[in-house]
Amino acid sequence: MEFDTFADRAAAIEAEPADLEIVAQVRDLLEDAESDLQIVARFVQGRVFPAWRSTTLDIGPSACYEAIARAAGTNVSSDDVEDRLAEVGEIGEVAAGYDFGGQQGLGAFTGGGGGAGETGGSDGLTVREVFNTLESLAAAEGSGSQDRKIDRLFGLFNRCSSDEARYLARLVLAEMRIGVGEGAVRDAIAEAFDVPGERVERALQVSNDYGQVARVARDADLEGLDAMALEVGRPVQAMLAQAGTVTDALEEWAAAAVEWKYDGARIQLHHEPAADDTAAETSVFSRNMEDVTGALPEVVEFADEHLEEPVILDGEVVAIDENGDPLPFQEVLKRFRRKHDVAKAREDVTVRPVFFDCLHAAGDDLLEEPLTARHDRLRSVLSPADSGPVSDDDVEGLSLLWITDDPDEIESIDAEALESGHEGIMLKDPESTYSPGRRGKHWRKRKPDVETLDCVVTGAEWGEGRRATFLGTFELSVRAGDDLETVGKVATGITDEKLAELTDLLEPHVASEEGQEVDLEPEIVFEVGYEEIQTSPTYSSGYALRFPRFVGVRHDKDPGDADSLERLESLRSAQ
Repeated sequence: MEFDTFADRAAAIEAEPADLEIVAQVRDLLEDAESDLQIVARFVQGRVFPAWRSTTLDIGPSACYEAIARAAGTNVSSDDVEDRLAEVGEIGEVAAGYDFGGQQGLGAFTGGGGGAGETGGSDGLTVREVFNTLESLAAAEGSGSQDRKIDRLFGLFNRCSSDEARYLARLVLAEMRIGVGEGAVRDAIAEAFDVPGERVERALQVSNDYGQVARVARDADLEGLDAMALEVGRPVQAMLAQAGTVTDALEEWAAAAVEWKYDGARIQLHHEPAADDTAAETSVFSRNMEDVTGALPEVVEFADEHLEEPVILDGEVVAIDENGDPLPFQEVLKRFRRKHDVAKAREDVTVRPVFFDCLHAAGDDLLEEPLTARHDRLRSVLSPADSGPVSDDDVEGLSLLWITDDPDEIESIDAEALESGHEGIMLKDPESTYSPGRRGKHWRKRKPDVETLDCVVTGAEWGEGRRATFLGTFELSVRAGDDLETVGKVATGITDEKLAELTDLLEPHVASEEGQEVDLEPEIVFEVGYEEIQTSPTYSSGYALRFPRFVGVRHDKDPGDADSLERLESLRSAQ
């Protein structure tokens, strides 16, 4: 497919306000993609690579601005591009405003895969050429790699028409924003290739790859979709919990499965044991499917010591002190994304894994099995082969599970969890299946004291007096479709030491300042406790959090994972 064809279709989709018509247009795009189907199914969502791959372009805004400026001409600088962005507010519109083509340099001849003398989109830049070039950007490393990335990106922009430049810039910076979400692509695949939507959904859950599912739906029909399965080494989205009460759980389920809620970071462990001629292969992924294997050698060692069959396990990694007692979540973060000096970090902070679910074992996918069966399989894979029958307490790395319909017993388990230094308890439907990426009523998190919300930080204020060098009051927002709506400000529950950390964390995301007021790019998520949700004309959501207080930074969450206005309204109704 020609890239200008993709750009034309993307522009039409962006201009369409109706959801059903968007699905129809994406369907037509997929039907016409031919050999580029896998790429197009990802590009239309603003993805270059499958969601399960940790691969990133590693191209920041400044490098993209430099490539645009070079393609735009000798009289344009990256500062000019940034200034225009401040005026226009959207990088695609900025890129589309330049007249590209004809600029000389290494990238003009090698960046897009064409030959010498090809300029300004006249040589028919294709979707596959764009993908191949972006893939080469992602693979570039070592000395001078950033300059090579800019060169190749310049080569692409140098061959772009205005519309092509608009969507290339958005694709590079992961800001496609044409109104196409995962559900739209799922429904479009089903319509384009005449397969049931629920079968597409199941294939997406086990593969986490819209491009692959689209190709299989087209080329192999239902038989191919149904044959898709989990693969050790390919992460899937984690099943999520919503807030809930013991009363709600026991009213809806015959009994509740109760687990301790650990103050750790979610991990997904993939392990393939050693065979006769191959070494063991172990990968550890974060909640966002980032590969964090190198940062957590203890988890790899645990897998090598305890696992004797291919498995995919869901769990948490918890920081512990010299006595094995849990440490706060902030200590886990000192290890979780560490790429350098891991050995030194390991000396400072020890972590251990705790697993609560088994998604795959010895070639069997277990997503459709009830929770109790998955827990039994988990205990089995974690138990030594010659151990015989063992209780949960005797299995290292196994999260304890109680099945009960007694509220008093649940309160006792909760109290024990808190006394042991954990966050509280999780409540789960014992008969529930595992639904990757879903936040549903089958898993409930119960926290002590106040309810909490995960809010995007969209603004701040500089402090006064001794706190004048710190950002000290933080504007909070929740998701409302593709937008963010404010729900209040938080300034309590934060020490001076923590304010210094938060200022360092947020300063790189400052978009603009006026006096003490700071606008922030929506990149960081705070967990915030509160006592009540009130209606309020002050904030754009129409609601305000009463007595909000800072709980922590959700480093494991992106803004797209923050709580929604719909959930805020639901919590308000339940008060």
